[in-house]
Amino acid sequence: MTAAALLEVDNLSKSFGALRATDQVSLTALAGETHAIIGPNGAGKTTLIGQLSGTLRPDSGHIRFAGEDITRLGAPARSHRGLARSFQITSVYRDFTALDNVALAVQAHAGSSFRLWRPARTDPALRDPARAILDEVGLGARADVLAANLAHGEQRQLEVAMVLATKPRLMLLDEPMAGMGTDESQRMVKFLARFRGRQTILLVEHDMDAVFSLADRISVLVYGRIVATGTPAEIRANPEVQRAYLGEEDA
Repeated sequence: MTAAALLEVDNLSKSFGALRATDQVSLTALAGETHAIIGPNGAGKTTLIGQLSGTLRPDSGHIRFAGEDITRLGAPARSHRGLARSFQITSVYRDFTALDNVALAVQAHAGSSFRLWRPARTDPALRDPARAILDEVGLGARADVLAANLAHGEQRQLEVAMVLATKPRLMLLDEPMAGMGTDESQRMVKFLARFRGRQTILLVEHDMDAVFSLADRISVLVYGRIVATGTPAEIRANPEVQRAYLGEEDA
């Protein structure tokens, strides 16, 4: 039985003056799949992610999430419905421990005020689930380390832990391998592979080895348009994709 579409994007367009950053983009993310979006620099990926996460309002088109039209909803309302984004640039609180960071995310999802943070630091209702999430992402032993003292790859894992703390139905991961060396990228691929089939993931990434290892389906964005969507094998074999993005010449 085919999985249901959790995210449906229909003819999404956004212009900045004469620049058409996204041009009638349509795609779906099926429940439980990892769907990657790739494309060269300037393809419109950042603009598309902004529209999906709610930080940019589209000029036209529609976004449906779990059957609800969320096109006009802002980022907080989308997060509340289960669409959570991690950022290209790590966005953890560097002066807090790893456990503090995740506990903050648990608190925010529960709707508590950050003004109550000081007593909340000892609240088992926040600390216990935060520790469980850190264990899940492999950072349990690093719970009491300041985020600033974590390795770059560990900071990205911490950011995913903070996303998981919001109990997302869909994780929107914006270049999780950004700034990583080869070894760190390989560790992150193994880390993200744990969530395949358990979480719906929309992955924007430049690292093609990571994309082809993780994705169930791939959409290719070029000059604001989706030029192809398919399995990794189909995308590798697509002549238009080879010319436009993978840099391969016709034989």
